[in-house]
Amino acid sequence: MSSELQSFPERSMDSLYHDMLSPEDVLSIRSEVRAFCDKKVAPVAWDIGHREESVENFPRELFKAMAEAGLFRIPFDTDCGGRGLPHPAAATAVTIEELSYYSNSVAAIFDVHCILAGHALTYGSEELKSKYLEPLLAGEKIGSFATSEAEASTDLSVDSLVTEAVFKDDHIVVSGHKRWITNSPVASFVILLCKDGDRMTEVVVDLDSPGVRVGQPDKKMGNHGQLTADIHFDAVKVPLTNVLGKRGDGLKIALQVLTYGRIGIAATGVGMAQSVFDHSAFRLKSRRAFKRPLGSFQHWQFLMADRATQIENARSLYLKAALRMDSGVAFPEPEAAMAKAYATDLACSFARDGVQIFGGYGFTSELAEDGSRYKVEEVYRDSKIAEIYEGTNEIQKWVIARTIFGKEITG
Repeated sequence: MSSELQSFPERSMDSLYHDMLSPEDVLSIRSEVRAFCDKKVAPVAWDIGHREESVENFPRELFKAMAEAGLFRIPFDTDCGGRGLPHPAAATAVTIEELSYYSNSVAAIFDVHCILAGHALTYGSEELKSKYLEPLLAGEKIGSFATSEAEASTDLSVDSLVTEAVFKDDHIVVSGHKRWITNSPVASFVILLCKDGDRMTEVVVDLDSPGVRVGQPDKKMGNHGQLTADIHFDAVKVPLTNVLGKRGDGLKIALQVLTYGRIGIAATGVGMAQSVFDHSAFRLKSRRAFKRPLGSFQHWQFLMADRATQIENARSLYLKAALRMDSGVAFPEPEAAMAKAYATDLACSFARDGVQIFGGYGFTSELAEDGSRYKVEEVYRDSKIAEIYEGTNEIQKWVIARTIFGKEITG
């Protein structure tokens, strides 16, 4: 097996990016998570990224290791078992960047488990936190978060939603159908956005409840370790106490959680772009054509200079958005939208360059002759979803435009 291409190359971030934004607690978390990823994620990343989606192939051992290392506690306060960091959003974002450097699937699992499901639970009662959030932090329960439906994703409106919560005297009856729900095939519960009359409400539903049916994992182009599936709800009885916040607060909670999430997705864009950069730099130094290294050609020099600059900008953008959130701004716009759109577009376009730099090898996940493997192929497949989920990049540009022109013009 080719050791040249099998192992991960030397990281270039520390020599190219001089972090003037991250506070000490965030820098410490980055170092801690990087060491964890080098030891635990890197050895299994290729398998996670290339196995077919199935419940059996969910990376349970790695998930357990993440819990034991306390990674799921990074985003949270001490009152629910978290670490109580001064800058939890920024620390969470750098955690996701470090995870996505090796595996965007693992980063997506963490994002939904902690930011979407976990952060949504912070709006719940102490009873709900004890029942769901504390075991989520310990890795004893896996969380999922459901807004998307077959005909409702970008347009989260009462008119678009099918899934409905009907409130009775002593319980709630939930009926409907959600789609693309990350972690659902292995999750214990789902945070569910429902139509509630002429408003929307968030409820927590145990996935082993009578009337709940979780479909088989979807077969996707990339992010094979991130399991998604449909969830069907057929007159599911849910306790009245399982409402997050107040009735009618569902859309507000969902949008705030998704804003946090898009900062995380921006960080995945940076992590993937940084991975492509490091693999490409190594390839351009070591691969020769016309009796000279590929990196000696000005085309590749200028392209890599541009990409280094763009990674610098993308990382600084997501950190700025996260630090604004840590300062108490629930919707740190336009930075969150800018970071998500810019970083994920960068990951996609640079992944294409990475495949080109590797040539035929870049189009290959594993070479039969010697078993060598090529990371850029995986990132090329994984990066596309980052432009789509947790708010498409077109929506992010609309959010930015609304900041420029105002709602009265943009709608």
